[in-house]
Amino acid sequence: MLERLVLPPMLKAGLALPLLVLNLWVLRQLLLPLAPFPALFVAAALIAFLLDIPSRWLRQRGLPRPLAMVLVLGVALGLLALAVIWLVPRLIDQLAELVAALPGWLAQGEVWLDALEAWAEDQGIPTDFGDLSSDLLSRLSKLATQLSQQLLGLLGATVGLTVNTVIVLVLAVFLLLGGERISAGLAQWLPPEARSLVVDTLSRTFRGYFAGQVALATILSSLQIVVFTLLAIPYGVLFAVAIGFTTLVPYASALTIVLVSGLVALNDPSTGAEVLVAAIAVGQLVDQIIQPRLMGSIVGLQPAWLLICLPVGARLGSLLGLGELLGLLLAVPVASCAKTFLDARLRSWQLAEGA
Repeated sequence: MLERLVLPPMLKAGLALPLLVLNLWVLRQLLLPLAPFPALFVAAALIAFLLDIPSRWLRQRGLPRPLAMVLVLGVALGLLALAVIWLVPRLIDQLAELVAALPGWLAQGEVWLDALEAWAEDQGIPTDFGDLSSDLLSRLSKLATQLSQQLLGLLGATVGLTVNTVIVLVLAVFLLLGGERISAGLAQWLPPEARSLVVDTLSRTFRGYFAGQVALATILSSLQIVVFTLLAIPYGVLFAVAIGFTTLVPYASALTIVLVSGLVALNDPSTGAEVLVAAIAVGQLVDQIIQPRLMGSIVGLQPAWLLICLPVGARLGSLLGLGELLGLLLAVPVASCAKTFLDARLRSWQLAEGA
């Protein structure tokens, strides 16, 4: 009688990678013909995750589940209506004004570069900003043209965008109402020994990470809007929302702050410096005081691994038909869950070898 074949742990780890690649390839072949519905479903699931957090909080305080659901959905729809009525028109107006003003800002930036070159020559410093200024002007002019074209394309695709938004919202409502039954049904397909670890890790990581990131983005955007309005920064609402939105991706808001302040500095260096100082000050306030209370140690990844998983997640999202943006948003929590699962597997191997 043949005995059960037991593979060494290292051989199992070596076979895992080709099997993972094969499964990803099969998943890609299944998802690509269905695009964009997989991305819409994932986006709806993320929204349902977020809405489930205040719903659970209300139920823990004695509110009946139907009433908690209605209250959460009502507040969410009210906030969405407020954003559509107050925020979105301002963003569209300021974006259109910024695209129209960019050529003048670029020309002013070239004047500043010429003045800097003249000052350097007076000081005896060898410089040649001529090629740099012309190259910068041409590149930024091309970028402004592309932005204007994309803006027109976005406005032209309003109907499709509205339909997708409605689909996402409806899916999110249904997932919120039946999410517990759906997750319990999917959990039954997992091995019994891993079921508790997988369910607890996914629930804790995704809920905690996305709730924290969305709260941070909302707080940072609101504070930046107030500060930029008080400082009379041009297109302050647009820049504040851009900085806050990029907070959803780790380290992206720092790059956005530099780009925004540099862009404003083309027109007025002192205003650009004000934007840089104010944005960094508000960002540090959020990072040092608010973020530790919201996020804690949910992610559990070193900064180097964060920087690695972001481009990998964006590439995988593009390959699987989910889009690079959704891949960026999912990269960190997926990597955190993968690390937790691998650590648990490694501990089990060590215990098996010790026995």
